[in-house]
Amino acid sequence: MTVRKVFLAAIAALFIAASAPTAHAADTATDGETYRLLNLFGDVFERVRAAYVDETTDKELIEAAISGMLTSLDPHSGYLGADSFREMQVQTRGAFGGLGIEVTMENGLVKVVSPIDDTPADRAGLEPGDLITHLDGEAVLGMTLGDAVEKMRGRVGSEIVLTVRRDGREPFDVAIVRDTIRITSVRSRLEGQVGYVRISSFNEQTEDALKAAIRDLKASAGSRGLQGIVLDLRNNPGGLLSQAVAVADAFLDRGEIVSTGSRRPDDSQRFNARAGDIADGVPMVVLINAGSASASEIVAGALQDHRRALVLGTKSFGKGSVQTIIPLTGYGAIRLTTARYYTPGGRSIQAKGIEPDILVEPARIEAVAQAERTREQNLRGALDLRGHGAEPPHAVPGDADNGDASAEPEVQDYQLLRAIDLIRGIALYTEKAPPVAAMR
Repeated sequence: MTVRKVFLAAIAALFIAASAPTAHAADTATDGETYRLLNLFGDVFERVRAAYVDETTDKELIEAAISGMLTSLDPHSGYLGADSFREMQVQTRGAFGGLGIEVTMENGLVKVVSPIDDTPADRAGLEPGDLITHLDGEAVLGMTLGDAVEKMRGRVGSEIVLTVRRDGREPFDVAIVRDTIRITSVRSRLEGQVGYVRISSFNEQTEDALKAAIRDLKASAGSRGLQGIVLDLRNNPGGLLSQAVAVADAFLDRGEIVSTGSRRPDDSQRFNARAGDIADGVPMVVLINAGSASASEIVAGALQDHRRALVLGTKSFGKGSVQTIIPLTGYGAIRLTTARYYTPGGRSIQAKGIEPDILVEPARIEAVAQAERTREQNLRGALDLRGHGAEPPHAVPGDADNGDASAEPEVQDYQLLRAIDLIRGIALYTEKAPPVAAMR
């Protein structure tokens, strides 16, 4: 019983320390009930130590109890062992080992938030919304999110088989070879005079990489300048809040970017933009979809509320909660949900997501083979052919500018094409619109 008394004393001390700042006389009855529940916990702890069929360590039991307490709160709170905590710190620096997939829990299954660009999960064809039911044949149901993530990690070069459930399909297996994941947070290219910037996640490199990308796009656009920018946040699972704020700030001159609301008013925060728009005010379109989560939603919501950009695509994921990482000396850390995000207009992102200004579902644009058509030039005796001894050319397949109809059709990104067309339309209208004085 000595161990039990020491254990309960330690728990009680932690409870008193945590509740002291807000303790009131009226809370005495509640505190008494809490002590009784802690005593119940101690009884269960002792019974398991003494009677469970296999011998267990105190560390295993306490860590399992902490994990269970946190995961029962919401899908994003949890316990990180020392190894997991170290790996999480590496991930925010942009390089880590694994499959390259952001996940959460839904109804006891692992749900794919988004595969990360150019990673094993992305190349294997995993999609946002996929539900993972088995890992190497072992059912996910009954695992914690931490357990599942730990099982998906492993030695680089080793293989894991995921059983996936996807709407409209029978469950299927996907074999993925683990690899070292090196995230290139920002990619960019010029589409005519429209700058395309893809942000795949928000890590410590994102702000600097974004500024470099915009500089390169401006230089490539030359004296004609940029008509606008498409910011692609599709399948971006989020990342560091500080980097999301920095990205939104880069395109805003003033105003609030995001605020957080917590149970204690003193813990609420507001983040505001500083003067300076690295894009010089050119039109912007932000692309989002169901795989855009957390930090992506902060950026899209801020640019949308300030009318700095049009948001195009499909509704975002809806992860609008703030997780605080609290280190536990010598024992990893806990990830605890402590607040909710709100856009500058006061909208909660949590479980609602960002609604696009222009709804554009993903689609494929392909060259379509057409039946042979007869044209004027194919008719015997047609003008401009008569008397020249020329035989009329044979009918040609499809339209003249389609080229070889037997060629492999080109598949294009419909949402991106719509965004680029929108930018060009806005730029064209702006160029042709008469000045305000001339309209009076």
